[in-house]
Amino acid sequence: MITHASWKKSSFSGGGEGNDCVEVADLDTHIAVRDSKDPARTPLTFPTTAFAPFLQALKGTPAPGTHAF
Repeated sequence: MITHASWKKSSFSGGGEGNDCVEVADLDTHIAVRDSKDPARTPLTFPTTAFAPFLQALKGTPAPGTHAF
């Protein structure tokens, strides 16, 4: 479990009561992502250099030199 992280909710986490939230933490060498409805579960972690290509792949626009999933 990542306990020392400062988690931030995504600005795109949905309306209403914000029940569909994704939280992100910037760690020393990694970015962690978790579901705010279940913060005790193990988050996904990405090397810092892989996070931007991951986001671009989710949007369907691969980073230069990479491929979409």
